[in-house]
Amino acid sequence: MRPLARAVALLALLGMVAVTAVTLAAPAQAAPRVTITNSQGKAQADTTYSTTVSVSGAGFQSVKGGFGGIYVFFGWVDDPSGGSWRPSKGGATGADYLYVPDSESKDNGGFQRFVAFPGSDTAASANGGTVKADGTWSTRLTIPGPTFQAADRSGKVVEVDCRTKTCGVLTIGAHGVVNPSNESFTRVTFADLSSAAPAVPAATTAPTAAASAPAAAGEADEKPTVTSTAPATLGVDQTTIVVGRVLGFTGQGFTPGEQVVGSLVGGQAAVGPLTAGAQGEVAGVLQLPATLRPGTQALTLTGAASGKKAQVELTAIADPVEAAAAANASDEAGSGTSPVAIAVVVAALAMLWFVVAGFVAARRRRRSARPAAPSASRPRPDDEPTPQLASTEVRS
Repeated sequence: MRPLARAVALLALLGMVAVTAVTLAAPAQAAPRVTITNSQGKAQADTTYSTTVSVSGAGFQSVKGGFGGIYVFFGWVDDPSGGSWRPSKGGATGADYLYVPDSESKDNGGFQRFVAFPGSDTAASANGGTVKADGTWSTRLTIPGPTFQAADRSGKVVEVDCRTKTCGVLTIGAHGVVNPSNESFTRVTFADLSSAAPAVPAATTAPTAAASAPAAAGEADEKPTVTSTAPATLGVDQTTIVVGRVLGFTGQGFTPGEQVVGSLVGGQAAVGPLTAGAQGEVAGVLQLPATLRPGTQALTLTGAASGKKAQVELTAIADPVEAAAAANASDEAGSGTSPVAIAVVVAALAMLWFVVAGFVAARRRRRSARPAAPSASRPRPDDEPTPQLASTEVRS
């Protein structure tokens, strides 16, 4: 083998060895895993009341100082096994997956959690902790019940029934950052957890006579109703609302299990009834009608059993897109000259200019191609050459 050929073969062999070493040395990114447990250690939620579950993740990508982090939702996906719902595969919220609405504030209703990257500039707004360097994290999430309302791709409010659809905990990249390494879906089933609740542990102090007395007939089967004395509160995802769009809201402080309805002032729109969860909380989405009057509005939540009310003041504005289109149409009608007519005039002037320019250029070419006429003038006398006299030599 020639020396040059041996050198090329040796370099190729060394390159293959280096690539193999790098491939073996680089660990593969493990698929993210999520564990969900309720108070009974199961990935289940109650069919009647809201359920607070512990959610922990492992195998996630942790970017130190990176922007964003992980959103943790409870919702529905259309393709849980194939994964086509994932944002990294073109999935879109409202079409391929839906989740329980909540405000983006740190002290929201607990239906959405934001787990930040360590050292991120958005870590201050995280309400679900941070992703550790080893890719693990943990938080607590509230599941409102087997049904929830959300807005689809067209902005229409739809109800999702998790008793007939596959629902669970979703994780996606936060703040619009698509990250396939942190996308996952873990299913949650529903059961009657209130009837299967564990017995109350024995008291550490001596029971009172009233507590130790046997229950009256029929009282053993009744479930106690917890009535909160705190006032009901109402939170919205935005105080400036756009006519024809949707508004997400959450409420707290109602009686667990009671029916809660929401309405705009004057009965212009309504939502409900919604069932308050075990902590007296509700969440929903209100479809704002296209006929809603711009200006000051008010949304009120009312508990049917407790009579509690919570209200928030809103500012309604017209849809900016529709307002701009209407303004353009008004300007066109007022000017009397449409853009189409202006375009036709400009095109006609341009065509006329090209015709005139072509005519002038052709005329110049014809003139330059015409042969020059011979000159008939004679040279002036001053210009005529002077005749030379022949010299003669005189010989003697």
